This record gives sequence, structure tokens and C-alpha cells, in this order.
Amino acid sequence: MFDNLPRTGLPEVFGSWAEYRRHVDMLINAGVIEDGTKLWWDLRPSDRWPTLEMRIADVCTNLEDAICVASITRCILRMLYRLRRNNQRWRIYANMLIRENRWRACRYGSTNSDNGGLIDFGRGEIVPYADLLEEILELVRPDAEHFGCVAEIEHARRILKRGTSSERQRNIYNAAIERGESPRDALIKVTDYLIAETSPASTASI
Repeated sequence: MFDNLPRTGLPEVFGSWAEYRRHVDMLINAGVIEDGTKLWWDLRPSDRWPTLEMRIADVCTNLEDAICVASITRCILRMLYRLRRNNQRWRIYANMLIRENRWRACRYGSTNSDNGGLIDFGRGEIVPYADLLEEILELVRPDAEHFGCVAEIEHARRILKRGTSSERQRNIYNAAIERGESPRDALIKVTDYLIAETSPASTASI
């Protein structure tokens, strides 16, 4: 539903910061938006700080999971910077291909079912998420070592093994339904889980 709104989904490709600002300023001057914070892309330049904001993951209910996602994102950005600094290039794929993987991630998550996995554009075939996770962990390991967050990025393996928060929420709901509980009571079980997951007591030891 959110994708039906303007300025959502994948960001545009800009050749420079100046080109990006020209487009944003046009919308501001036209009175369409107040500032750059009204760009709701999955990834966007911060309008207040000299950094990029990764928004697609939304809110993690587990603090360790959130630190893992943030650490991997930070390491990917440093990897790209490192490649550019060493005068190396990377291929820029069309948004239609990236949108396909974005949809697959929304539809199948991290499961390795018959339909799961993402398209490896270099190989031109669907590859299980677990294999792609290992590949990205290997690619960014030098950057994780630089930041001292190897353990944090490797927490992604634990997320894959026990399931994401959304997967656990669905499992709790389905288990309650199978026990004969009403949909309302099943949703209450999910809510109870989220309260426990996000309470200060659950993160005190982290």
C-alpha cells in the first residue's frame, strides 16, 4: 500500500549530490514537500546529517537484530567507499531487477522454500537467502574488522536460524489458532510477545 504513494520504494539514481539537491529543491520550491525528510525511499540521504538512512527494514523488535542490520548496512557503505577509493567499479543494475528482489524479499522473507531466495544478477538465477547472506558477510568482513563489529554482523546467522520477528509473530499466531483460540486471542498472544520482546528487561543484558 505504501508503494502507491509518491517518493517511496527504491531511490532514484543521481550522478552527483548537486543533481540530487536540484530535484529535491524543485519539489520544495513547488510547495509539494517541506524538505528532504518527505522522501520516503528505502534508502535516502539524511536531510540533517552527512549520512545515508536505511529505512527499508523498518523497526526491529529485538535490539540485537537492529544492531546487526545497522552494522551490515554500515559495512556495505564502507565497502563501496573502499572500492571507489581503490579506483574499482561496480555494476549498477536496473531498478526493475532490484524491484523484483525487493518483492521476493517481501513475499518469501528469509525462508529457503522452493520459491524462496533472491536473484543473483551475476549468475542470472535464484540463490537461497542463506547462501547470499554468507556471500555478503564475506564481502564486508574487512569493513567489519575495521569497525570492530564482526560479532554484530555475524548475528545475522542467528536471525536466519531462529527466524525474523515477523516470522516469529506469524508462528505464534498460527500456533494459537491451531490450539483452537480465536483470531482475537491469537493476536493478543502476538501482542504479548512484542511487549516482552521490546521491554527494557529483555534488552538489559545487551
